[in-house]
Amino acid sequence: MSSGLEAIANELRRLQSDGVNRVFVEDDTMQLIVRHKDVATRSRLPDIQSGRPDQNHKLPEEGKDSPIPPVKTVTGTVTTPKVAPLPESPEIKLPEGDATSQLAWLKDRVLACEVCKEHLSDDGKIVFGTGSSQADIFFCGEAPDADEEREGEAFIGKPGQLLTKITSAMGLSSENGFTTNILKWRPEHNKPYGSRPPTLDEMRFCLPYLKAQIKIIQPKVIVALGNTTVSGLLGHDPARKMGSVRGTWDQFETIPVMITFHPSYLLRNGTLKTKRMVWEDMLQVMEKCSLEISDQQRGFFLPKS
Repeated sequence: MSSGLEAIANELRRLQSDGVNRVFVEDDTMQLIVRHKDVATRSRLPDIQSGRPDQNHKLPEEGKDSPIPPVKTVTGTVTTPKVAPLPESPEIKLPEGDATSQLAWLKDRVLACEVCKEHLSDDGKIVFGTGSSQADIFFCGEAPDADEEREGEAFIGKPGQLLTKITSAMGLSSENGFTTNILKWRPEHNKPYGSRPPTLDEMRFCLPYLKAQIKIIQPKVIVALGNTTVSGLLGHDPARKMGSVRGTWDQFETIPVMITFHPSYLLRNGTLKTKRMVWEDMLQVMEKCSLEISDQQRGFFLPKS
């Protein structure tokens, strides 16, 4: 498979995992797919045909077409690495103490994890998470991206900046929020672009770390960001579609879980309607945590009359 086609395939798989069923495809991109039709079929690409806006290639959340930028071809051979099976998940026995000291102990334990270190890129850092040990709301993503791995902090790239805007609009302070990912390292791949979702086995290995974080913090609500995160938290279900479960409640370790889109999805599909969908999810979270909601907040991202 050419590197350009694989870039397209990877982006389409990620969009599909986020619940996107139809996209607008530029003509030159469509031609590349057609030239590799057999390969594209084997790659199980989402159903796409001619890339004209008037042929119903629309994102499900929006009535207007939002073209995806054409994918730039990257030269060189690109292959998808095989992820070796990981060892048994670590056993975590928290020491006596208050939440602050326990969280500090756990952070040291995670940063010293040899398995995590083995999967870091050159100069990469393990990403533990950021926030308060007394947080009411626990935001959870799937895995660090390149920015997060480079700095060793969760949600600091463009998706993180958008999440910060969302939490600011909710009126959250540093004292009532915590952000992290299930996986504590950036999933390895040998591509010169993008990121790959973590495997179920990778998330399985790191899940005890996440459970320990949740046990220490005891948040009122967990916000699961994106379909991959939902699979890591609630178990993989091929029939689960993000478009169906977004905005609904589930449960993890006895704590309510609100399922919503990952901020990266909003960066790709930031329509007014999609923003409002996510904001309605956050309003539910605020209500669950008994946070005060102003009329102005209730009206965010509503169409202007």
